[in-house]
Amino acid sequence: MIKEVANQAKKDMDKVIENTKQEFTKIQTGRAKASLLDGIKADYYGAPTPINQMAKISAPEPRQLLVAPFDKTVIGDIEKAILKSDLGLNPNNDGDLIRINIPQLTEERRKQLVKVVKQKAEEGKISIRNLRREANSELEELEKEGEISEDNYRRGLDNIQEITDEYIAKIDSLLENKTADIMEV
Repeated sequence: MIKEVANQAKKDMDKVIENTKQEFTKIQTGRAKASLLDGIKADYYGAPTPINQMAKISAPEPRQLLVAPFDKTVIGDIEKAILKSDLGLNPNNDGDLIRINIPQLTEERRKQLVKVVKQKAEEGKISIRNLRREANSELEELEKEGEISEDNYRRGLDNIQEITDEYIAKIDSLLENKTADIMEV
């Protein structure tokens, strides 16, 4: 029973790690990456649709993204969605393609992005701590119902804490790598 609780906690914490990685890929580092536009949705015949499902996104140069819509009639909607996003990008629409020049990051902008990354990492850590609390509650419930002994309950709590520490360290590692990536000139 304790193993089941620990395994479920691990699965849930893996999801938090994946989510944190996804959040980090949305934050630009000064280099053009197609994943930069992943979180942006544009209006497609009344339905908000991810841009990467409406267009081919490529990075032909280190500082430029190219968005080629499959349906040319939605190019204006894609452009508006990119402008509305909080990425600070200025798309250039030539009627067939949208070119997005990725600006060189200033030192001030780099520091702002590091703050954003730290915030995302903290959100991930909070999620992991919440999962720890849920797992501990499940163990407490099992102990109250007499399904596990007090000693096993204590061992289970220690096990959950070890798992939590391991996943917090993973988020710290992701944060460290992303910070280094952003601060790299």
